Amino acid sequence: MSRKSWHSLPEYQALRAMMQGGTVTDAADRLGLSQSAVSRSIGNLEERTGLTLFEREAGRLRPTEEAVRLNLRLDPLFDALDQIDGPKQPVQETLRLIAPPTYAHRFLVSQIASFLAINPHFFVSLDVNTSDEVVRGILDDRFDLGLSGVELERVGVRMQAFRACSAVCVMTADHPLARQDLVHPIDLDGQAFVAIANRHASRRRLDKVLGQARCKPRIMAEVSTSFAAVDLAKEGLGLAVVNPFPVYHYRSSDLAFRRFVSPIEYRSHFVMSDQRPLPRIARAFMRHLRLHTPPDPYSKKVSAPGHK
Repeated sequence: MSRKSWHSLPEYQALRAMMQGGTVTDAADRLGLSQSAVSRSIGNLEERTGLTLFEREAGRLRPTEEAVRLNLRLDPLFDALDQIDGPKQPVQETLRLIAPPTYAHRFLVSQIASFLAINPHFFVSLDVNTSDEVVRGILDDRFDLGLSGVELERVGVRMQAFRACSAVCVMTADHPLARQDLVHPIDLDGQAFVAIANRHASRRRLDKVLGQARCKPRIMAEVSTSFAAVDLAKEGLGLAVVNPFPVYHYRSSDLAFRRFVSPIEYRSHFVMSDQRPLPRIARAFMRHLRLHTPPDPYSKKVSAPGHK
């Protein structure tokens, strides 16, 4: 028996509402239909196309890759229907953004301000939290886009690097090591030191480098963010080895930054769902960051996929 070749707008509307709302209940509310009617439309669409569009996972319906691709192909159809309906009042699109403190408090604040100045019809909601919560928030569809300096492999999450850099050693301008262009691991032996907390992978990488060099700094304090480490170094508590992005932009006039000779590298990532299409406003904000992040001596751009 051949598969039906006709198209059903109610089925496409049900799919679109499910992708936007994430649940049958929300989709039904959006369409003004019963939950059973939405479920029936999705079932009919799956039968007609021969595709599995949603899978149940931990009690929730997750869209399959086929659903994401089909929904993207429907964009021109619904854009055309919007044009037929005539002009509407502009809808203020919202970007639900989440990032850890190192990125959020200074770097993202200025970038959000410039982004909204260029795009006054957009709205941004920023949540400041840990990198682990960034991933959880994306998985649970509480946020559209996240930023993180920690690369975590999780099913349902896609990470796209946009900045890369090597480690730097930070100190007061009058510190003896500030006279050097490069700081080697052995230079830290016996030095007062501000360390990143043990739970971070960057601390474990640094401990390995210092252990191989047989040097042992005097740890004066442990902190959870690069900004806190840099601020304590500014107070003269000791040296710190950190990811220079984006702290260099806000502390380069207060402190000496010197390249730390080691294989330690850092990457800053956009975090997004690989199960849902990325909203237009999120794509616009990513482009804005790539274009408007100021240059510095220690970090470099990582090109977006498909771009040189």
